Amino acid sequence: MSYIRAAKSGTSRSELRTATGLAPQSVSDICQRLLDQGLIAETGTSTKGFGRPRVTLEIVPSSRYALGIHIDPATVTSVLLDLAGGLVAHYSTDIDPDDPGLVIEQMAPTLDALLDQTGVDRSRVVGLGLAVPGPIDVEGGTMVDPPHLPKWHHERLRERLGAATGLSVIVDKDVVAAAVAERWAGALAGVSDAAFLYLGSGVGVGLITDDLVVRGHTSNAGDIGHLMVDTMGPLCDQGHRGCLGTLCSPLRLVREGVARGALDPTPHDGELGHAVRRLAALRERVDGGNSAAREIVEETAHRLARAVGIIANMHDTQMVVCGGPAWAPLADLYLPTLHEQAARAFSMSSLHELEVSGTDVGADVAAIGAACLVLDERFATRPSSLLLG
Repeated sequence: MSYIRAAKSGTSRSELRTATGLAPQSVSDICQRLLDQGLIAETGTSTKGFGRPRVTLEIVPSSRYALGIHIDPATVTSVLLDLAGGLVAHYSTDIDPDDPGLVIEQMAPTLDALLDQTGVDRSRVVGLGLAVPGPIDVEGGTMVDPPHLPKWHHERLRERLGAATGLSVIVDKDVVAAAVAERWAGALAGVSDAAFLYLGSGVGVGLITDDLVVRGHTSNAGDIGHLMVDTMGPLCDQGHRGCLGTLCSPLRLVREGVARGALDPTPHDGELGHAVRRLAALRERVDGGNSAAREIVEETAHRLARAVGIIANMHDTQMVVCGGPAWAPLADLYLPTLHEQAARAFSMSSLHELEVSGTDVGADVAAIGAACLVLDERFATRPSSLLLG
């Protein structure tokens, strides 16, 4: 399935034999099983070199679907994806982060509305993925005191949403989900060693090494909020100096904008969701020629570039992709600095280039990644599945 999906214009049985190293009969048997299940279809023929025309196999996107939810400290985003990772439906709404019970109760009806809106048969939905801020308890399917959601203490997300929807539920970190989304449907397709720098209410990184997502001992890898990117920076709330999570957070950018006269103050400037939305206003001030606004963005770009350089050197990555709701409004202002500074700091540059880009998936990358987690678990090849038990 993974090889067929990755071949955007289709592939043949002989090409699958070459790619997988499997025996011709094994490839034929597997393809027949997938054809019988309606997951793939024979869509035509192609001729390459000598010999008989080859039958082209392609994924049938409408054969299966997955639902995804991203719980952000300010917003909940729900999506429906098809088997190819295409976005079928989307809904996003602001939440009261201090009332987790109400937020969770509203999720199942929202998913029902998405399915009703699209007319997708529920029997074709293979599961629900939840992307949430860390730390998390993957085994228990719970959030474990996320810093920006203090009221969400050990909320039993998998249990509650599984009961409410009747679906199999996967819970994972938002940065992991974002990396999986980019791997399924974005810039990281076919890239074996990469990183996804996620900028939302907080900051984190999803890592891919040797074509596998890195999760860590408790599936909480990627917490880089305390990565020092400015030796002269302020102290964070835990007493560390110059932390990435503090200096590049939307709250910090808005506070700096108000303090330097680039933004007018509002009563809600201390709220995470409001701060993310105000980044668009900061961008407008930059475009309007406000020097203070441009200085704030340039300072942030240099700090992000230091983080990108550190991440790339630690993991010898081919590519770093940046995304998330706090990335989108300022992406094209950040990228030139990230390209130049991170490439200069990359210590493996004599061996290979470091590519830095923005997400191809969009601002809802974590929600899309949540659904991709379901597709990835259900249909992607895993080395562990090939081991003799």
